[in-house]
Amino acid sequence: MEQEVKRGKTDAEFVKAKQLAEKIIQNVEKVMVGKTEVVRLAVIALISQGHLLIEDAPGLGKTMLARSLAKSIKCSFKRIQFTPDMLPGDIIGVTIYNQKTGDFEFHSGPIDAQVVLADEINRATPKVQSALLEAMEERQLTVDGVTHKMPSPFHVLATQNPIEYEGTFPLPEAQLDRFLLRINIGYPEPSEEVTIIERQQVIHPIEQISHVVEASDVLLLQDTVKKIYVDDLIKQYIVALVEATRQHPSIYLGSSPRGSLALFRTAQARALLLGRDYVLPDDIKALAEPALAHRSLVSSAGQSQGKDSRTFIAEILGTIPVPGALSDR
Repeated sequence: MEQEVKRGKTDAEFVKAKQLAEKIIQNVEKVMVGKTEVVRLAVIALISQGHLLIEDAPGLGKTMLARSLAKSIKCSFKRIQFTPDMLPGDIIGVTIYNQKTGDFEFHSGPIDAQVVLADEINRATPKVQSALLEAMEERQLTVDGVTHKMPSPFHVLATQNPIEYEGTFPLPEAQLDRFLLRINIGYPEPSEEVTIIERQQVIHPIEQISHVVEASDVLLLQDTVKKIYVDDLIKQYIVALVEATRQHPSIYLGSSPRGSLALFRTAQARALLLGRDYVLPDDIKALAEPALAHRSLVSSAGQSQGKDSRTFIAEILGTIPVPGALSDR
C-alpha cells in the first residue's frame, strides 16, 4: 500500500526542495527579465518530470529561456536545431557497421542527453518530429530492435513558432500530448525592454550564469513533488475540468487522461514552489490553460468564431464549481 502524504507535514525535505527550486528560478530570471510566471512554469515542468513546449513569435526569448534553464542545472545538455531537411536518424542516432570488429555499433544522436533543447521543432517534417515520441514518453529509444535507456533526469525543452509563420509544420496531436505544458512568453513591458537592452550592451547575460543545482538535486525535487498532498475533492475537480473539454461544443477532441495527470502533477509542483505541502483549487486554475489548451482541438465552428482553445478553457473554468474548503485530515 502506498504511503499517504498527510496535510500539514512540513519537514526539512520540503524546505530544502523549495530552496533548490527558488535557486533555479532566480538564476533563470537573470536572463529572462520580467517573466517570473513564465520561468515558474518552466521549472514546474522540469520538477514534474514532464517536457515543455514554448510557443511564441521569433525574438521573444524562447531559446534563451530553454538555454538558461539548462545552464542552471548541472546536467548534460544538447541542442537540436530542427530544419526541413532533417532525418529521424539525425536525432536518435544510427547503427553503423564496424569493419574492424565485424559488429554493428549504435552511435547515439543529440537526443541522448539529460536536457535537450529542440529548437524550432515545427520546422521539421512530422516524420522527424515523431522520432521524439518514444524518448519523451517512455524514456528510451529503440533502434534496429535494440532498446537504449535515456539518462536521468531527462527533460525536453522545445520551442516553436506559431503555425501561421512560413516554413512550419503543425505538431501532430500525439506529439503535442507528450508535452506536459505549453507556455507563451509574450512581449515585455517598455521598462523591461529598456532593461533588456542595458543588460546586453556589453555581454549577453546567458554567458554569465552557471549552474546552481546538481543533477541529483533535480532528482530530489522530482521525488519531493510526488509527496505533495492532493485531496480527493481536488482530484474530482481535475477530472471534471478535463471531462468538460470533451463535452464542450466548440472542442471536437478534448484532453486525454494525460491532461488529468498533467494537472495533478504540475499542481503538486506549484504548491511546492509556493511553500505548501498540499494542493489548492487555485493551483489547478492557474495551470489549466498551459496543461490542457494544447490537448484540446477546436472544431471548425469554434475556429470560425476567431477563438482558440485557451478561450474555451477559460470558459470551462468559469462553469465548473470550485471545491469548497478541504476536509481536515
